[in-house]
Amino acid sequence: MKKEMMSMCKPRLCGLNMGGWLSQIDAIQEKDPEKFAGIDKHMETFITNQDFINVKSWGFDHVRIPVDSYLFFTDDDELIKSRIIHLDKAVELAKQNGLMMILDLHECPGHDFSEAAKVPVQKLFAQIDDENIYIKKTEKIWAILAERYGQYDHVLFETLNEPVAPTSEIWNNVKDRLCRQIRRYAPKSVIITGSNMWNWPSTYSSLTPFDDDNIIYSVHFYEPLLFTHQKAPWINNPEIKEERTYPCDFNQGFVRKYGLVLSAGKWDRDRIEKEFAPVYAFSEKYKAPVICNEFGVYTPVDLNAQLRWYDDLLSVLKEKGIGFSYWNYKNLDFGIISIGEKLHENLPQYSNNERINHPVLDVLRKYQ
Repeated sequence: MKKEMMSMCKPRLCGLNMGGWLSQIDAIQEKDPEKFAGIDKHMETFITNQDFINVKSWGFDHVRIPVDSYLFFTDDDELIKSRIIHLDKAVELAKQNGLMMILDLHECPGHDFSEAAKVPVQKLFAQIDDENIYIKKTEKIWAILAERYGQYDHVLFETLNEPVAPTSEIWNNVKDRLCRQIRRYAPKSVIITGSNMWNWPSTYSSLTPFDDDNIIYSVHFYEPLLFTHQKAPWINNPEIKEERTYPCDFNQGFVRKYGLVLSAGKWDRDRIEKEFAPVYAFSEKYKAPVICNEFGVYTPVDLNAQLRWYDDLLSVLKEKGIGFSYWNYKNLDFGIISIGEKLHENLPQYSNNERINHPVLDVLRKYQ
């Protein structure tokens, strides 16, 4: 590792995800099917220049734009030209508003983070040699994206959202291949990559650094999941159906993919700080900047308990110099703004004309 070249001096980024615009559109449709006008109309109207103005006026410095490859590429990995214009628009709007933009490959051929808990092994990780067609397809997609946007110094490239590989060795191999491919076509761009198992902090102890001097490492944090995702309908574990508060002791927690134990024990600020220990150790060892580019609490959870959790997590991140991208700017059950989500239409935090969750927005701005 070129330790002498790695820099901790990159700015601490503070921003918002714009999930549900160019990714997870099916989830948006499910929330308000009567008013869903189709994929292309959704891309055209869901996020506009005003949304980028909002992010900037709130004091944030970047947006993270998740992209699902199947929405923009054919089965033969060719660009869908009528769709890529919307990603072009995101790049331009970010630039016009003085924002950096993380282009996050949210789903790629052979990997869907949301389905990873339901199948034995995602196809991207089924075999790691040159015969794996899904790695090749994903490398081709990155070649196209990196070449198209590598000229923009405000665009950062994130290898893959929340990988869930059977072993850290498999993910480290795939991660390095994707980083090399991006660097080949975007020699000056910042690359973002993270650890295995949904980018969980505990897996940082087995993450290997990529040999590059222009890279940021990502971590996601939703622990204790039994609190942050309580009653979330997309998680099937029975333990998730119980009502919880924070701080709290969650006893033995529960087991998720490949024996990963989540949420066990007592959770408070000290516990959150302890959970990030592998991330701090990695960052110190390799002089590597880190960003927590996803975190949040399912919107229906008790708001006061949410705010206690946000305060604890964000204070830890700021104390350690770790940047953040909150999940999510609009809708998808975590939105600062919620429009057309019938499940959340009567929540008190959205009882204003703009449908803005001011309590959560205020705590995020407090720790910029």
